[in-house]
Amino acid sequence: MKKVRILLIVSAAVLVCIGAYLLLSAYMSTTLRTIKQPVRPPLTPVAVDTSYSFINYDTNHLYIAPDSTLMRKFFDKWLHIAATGQGTLNIVHIGGSHVQGGTLPHRIRCNILYYYPDLVGSRGMIFPYSAARKCNNPADYKVSRSYPLALTRNVYKEPQQKLGLCGIAVTARDSAASISIALNEDRYDFATTQVTLLGESPEGVVPFVSCGGRDLYPSRIDTIMHRYVYNLAAATDTLRILMPCDSGQSFTLRGVLLRNKQGGISYHAIGVNGAAVPDYLRCPYLVNDLRMVNPDLVIFGIGINDASGPNFDPEVFHRNYLQLVDSIRAVNPDCAFIFITNNDSFKKVKRRTYHVNNNGPKVRDICYRLADETKGAVWDQFTVMGGLKSMDQWRLAGMAQYDRVHFTKKGYEMVADLFSNALIEGLKYHSGQRAAESAAAPQPAVPPVKEQNHNSTYSDERRISTQSDDRYPYISY
Repeated sequence: MKKVRILLIVSAAVLVCIGAYLLLSAYMSTTLRTIKQPVRPPLTPVAVDTSYSFINYDTNHLYIAPDSTLMRKFFDKWLHIAATGQGTLNIVHIGGSHVQGGTLPHRIRCNILYYYPDLVGSRGMIFPYSAARKCNNPADYKVSRSYPLALTRNVYKEPQQKLGLCGIAVTARDSAASISIALNEDRYDFATTQVTLLGESPEGVVPFVSCGGRDLYPSRIDTIMHRYVYNLAAATDTLRILMPCDSGQSFTLRGVLLRNKQGGISYHAIGVNGAAVPDYLRCPYLVNDLRMVNPDLVIFGIGINDASGPNFDPEVFHRNYLQLVDSIRAVNPDCAFIFITNNDSFKKVKRRTYHVNNNGPKVRDICYRLADETKGAVWDQFTVMGGLKSMDQWRLAGMAQYDRVHFTKKGYEMVADLFSNALIEGLKYHSGQRAAESAAAPQPAVPPVKEQNHNSTYSDERRISTQSDDRYPYISY
């Protein structure tokens, strides 16, 4: 009996110790998670100048299609990564000169990352535009070359080289051909640990990446997908691409993918001056390149060049866009889409004479149709900026260039801030919906929507689209 009693006492002591250990572990785990939880800025709107009477600030929302399945999945993934710090969110912004110039997409990128300084992902897909003559480059990374390279763009009637996602390529034909890239963003660390070059050489030329005083041979070459992968010994924000072509040889570079080992939010900007929707459809490596990025959201800003010609056909524009959507869905069927309507614009009819482009409202109508058909969303830039003929008012305010098609730096920053606010507002609204759905207690009925003036503030209430046209019964975030 004495031995049994001792055994029971020992067993009880062991159980107490185990219980104490488990409680302590749980406490420490919770404490550590609390300590590691990053301090993030609240999801408040980006400050914008609300003094411009021609801007319709109260329409600055995302208009979500009746079937919001894909947008909800995208926002769910965003919230999961924000909560856990695990995973990667890939956003791809595709357009023409508005995107190639860099100010618009980089401002949106920085606006998003401001809320998540601990979730700064890779810099993503870039292209060394200024490696060719008279080709403008975004300001957030600098490009230099040993000498100008031959340029091919998807806007050419017969591109001389096969193109991919970037829609542009440069070709080297000299043994001393090189391109240097230096990231130029002080606020966020986009230093990369892996470089992937997208390109090919009919003669089998293999490029090198020079980094930290060393010339690196590819750690992997994919001759089917035409990719060259370089794993760097240390993170860097500066690199040099060498394309040693002997006489009669050539190497064509059509994109550079910069990655690092950390997850987070990556915002890829893809733009070609003058590009229309069909120009991206004629890129044979588009889908292959998209597989590397695997987008969770594609922001479409294409249409200003489609609608600039005299023979603009809305139905052809619509069909081309659906074909481009299908290409992306071949990579990720769950990818969400946001369609940015054209900005108001003018056409040059003769020297110093411009007439308003009446195709803007037609493109706007197609964007709403596309959002409905793709379970996507619309950011109605055309309405937000003031509608038909508003571009002239933007010009007089110093926010648009003389051609009444492009914005100034100040104007692009305004457009980027307005779009960012609409996107963040959508995320906040979705987060509120999810919180309500997961609450244990039954939720009260949603009160009737009250009309408010949002010129100076942004409300988190559910709003109904301000469009009077019954074709657009979209809920706006």
